[in-house]
Amino acid sequence: MVALGGGMGLSASLAALRRITGDLTAVVTVADDGGSSGRLRDELGVLPPGDLRKALAALCGDDDWGQTWARVIQHRFASEGELHGHAVGNLLIVALWEQLGDHVKALDLVGKLLGAHGRVLPMSAVPLELQAFVRGHDPDLPDEITTVRGQATVALTPGEVQSVHLVPNDPPAVPEAVEAVLDADWVVLGPGSWFSSVIPHLLVPELLEALTDTKARRVLSLNLAPQPGETDGFSPQRHLEVLARHAPKLAFDVVLADQAAVPDQSSLCDAAKRLGGTVELAPVARPDGSPKHDPELLAAAYDRIFRMHGRIGPWR
Repeated sequence: MVALGGGMGLSASLAALRRITGDLTAVVTVADDGGSSGRLRDELGVLPPGDLRKALAALCGDDDWGQTWARVIQHRFASEGELHGHAVGNLLIVALWEQLGDHVKALDLVGKLLGAHGRVLPMSAVPLELQAFVRGHDPDLPDEITTVRGQATVALTPGEVQSVHLVPNDPPAVPEAVEAVLDADWVVLGPGSWFSSVIPHLLVPELLEALTDTKARRVLSLNLAPQPGETDGFSPQRHLEVLARHAPKLAFDVVLADQAAVPDQSSLCDAAKRLGGTVELAPVARPDGSPKHDPELLAAAYDRIFRMHGRIGPWR
């Protein structure tokens, strides 16, 4: 299994998938420029480690060792000095990058220390800037298209995001990430911030080519609710439409959504059909009503999809 995304959406997917497979690789976006990650990126010129850290924490085991390390790497310092807001895991990852001079080896070593149930890889080995074309960013100019720069800004932008792109616009993919996608039985994209965590994977040419060419079956996992700022007012089918505009040749076998989050099932099925897939509806939200995925319910939904559509494809 290979799961792609970033932030809490990818963490939710990983927390579910590690319950049903022993061979799991996370491919993580590296365009974050806010918070602790942004400060380390600006000061040291490194990849933003935050989403990589979150993915590693999600893969920690449920035993005392795994849960202790999950808490440690997620711990943030609180002070009135320069360490305020920095996450321990961010500092650990960056320290190992500097010591080893190799992004992948360092992340593998952190995963070994944590007892992670899977591997974590960056989608690219160069820091990336996310830029968005936004309609109505200035409320006084509702039809004007503005360029908004930076992942943290795009995620909360007023107005309607039309499209996103990366700077540089043809970043190299991490070879191990490409190999993982090509060798996978299943690839899962999403859930997560649509324009800042999900679509960026499709803007790395080598990674998009691997996603298009792989013989793996592909699942697109939808969010439980639109994200304020980034996808305000988007229907589930609108998410599929904007993804298709960014990668028109990419097909999906299954689109997974929570039934309670789909007011118009027919329109979503039509949009999924245009991507080459079918819709699977399942209760995957936490019972408390918050717009967050429940790991056990999401794991059950993934497992049902893998069984219904064949865990191992016919090419094996």
